[in-house]
Amino acid sequence: MGKAMGQYLSTRGYRVYGTARNPENYKEFNAFPLLPMDVQEEASVQSALQELIRREGRIDVLINNAGVGITGPLEETPQAEAVNAFETNFHGPLRLIRIVLPYMREQKSGFILNITSIAGYMGLPYRGIYSATKGALTLVTEAYRMEIRRFGIRMSSLAPGDYATNIASRRFHTPALKGSPYADSYGESLRLMDEHVDQGKDPAEVASKVYKILQKKNPKVHYSVGSPLQRFSLVLKRILPDKIYERLLLNHYKL
Repeated sequence: MGKAMGQYLSTRGYRVYGTARNPENYKEFNAFPLLPMDVQEEASVQSALQELIRREGRIDVLINNAGVGITGPLEETPQAEAVNAFETNFHGPLRLIRIVLPYMREQKSGFILNITSIAGYMGLPYRGIYSATKGALTLVTEAYRMEIRRFGIRMSSLAPGDYATNIASRRFHTPALKGSPYADSYGESLRLMDEHVDQGKDPAEVASKVYKILQKKNPKVHYSVGSPLQRFSLVLKRILPDKIYERLLLNHYKL
């Protein structure tokens, strides 16, 4: 998804820099420069931003797109893996925001777009930790917007649905414990999750949405992008009683 965003914005006049924990693994990639950065390490984030400022002298847009997937019964998910997911999906963006803000404040301008997830608006079975990380980033966006507004800095979130990316191949899957009471339902839910990703749309659709958001003079707090059903799920979440919405999810995941 990040690759699609970077390529799309590059063709529309933006000077784009991407990041990777090890850019050496992408020697063939030349669509835009990659800086080494691990969002879990403060020193790494500082170093990447300093190099960017050395090259360009300013930063106008930050897109917080780093993220990891995690699935599993909440009871059986290792605590260390839950912490790791929050380190990347929540604390990682916070590190970047905190380090970027002084530069934007000095410029009296800047825009920060946090890539969250439609899954962050609801507690999904066997994706509870992932939902929680993205939900936390969604709420932080709301608070941060109000705090930085007087500095001329804007912030929004964009919640994508399922897109055809390789996130499933790098997702942490909690292994079903021997004799786990969740084994059957977890297995079926995992199959559905992977099926949804495989059948997802081209991530270029997300890139196009990002570009449109960047053109807004007064961007909204939250945006979403995905299939009509996924976006409609957000409407239903707002208007339906909790138990009725829960029943819809139970039926959807065959629980």
